[in-house]
Amino acid sequence: MSLLKRIAAFTVFSSVAFCQVPSMLTVQGINGTSAKFSAADLAALPQQTVKTSSHGTPVAFEGVLLADVLAKVALPVGEKFHSTAASYYLTVEARDGYRAVFAWAEVDSSFIDKPVYVVTKRDGKPIPEKDGPFELIVPGEKRNARWVRQLAALKIKQAD
Repeated sequence: MSLLKRIAAFTVFSSVAFCQVPSMLTVQGINGTSAKFSAADLAALPQQTVKTSSHGTPVAFEGVLLADVLAKVALPVGEKFHSTAASYYLTVEARDGYRAVFAWAEVDSSFIDKPVYVVTKRDGKPIPEKDGPFELIVPGEKRNARWVRQLAALKIKQAD
């Protein structure tokens, strides 16, 4: 087999193998804790339906509360973090490199009652591959700059 044919065969095999790898959402908490979620893992959590608008168009999303996903790792909550919780933040990362940041006080229910969601369906259908399979949405924000498509990772960090 020629080198060119071997390269072509490898490319096809690699592409097929890559496409078959299920997408996972990685969550990193504090103290080295982490968890991974597949679509099936998220489906096992309490489901929510969120009616909002995306770029001026009404839409219904289905998914889970971000708080339910974060609850699977160690968080800066409770009396131990009373004086330091506000120094933490959450980075949200997409497969394409896009990133958004939330101050911890924006996602911790002991600070605010403004839910954020990790969704897997839009108008009753799975999130399209170009946007999904996971998307983070923040209903009520005037701009969708922190709505992260192709959601790949959530990381809790403390400011220096």
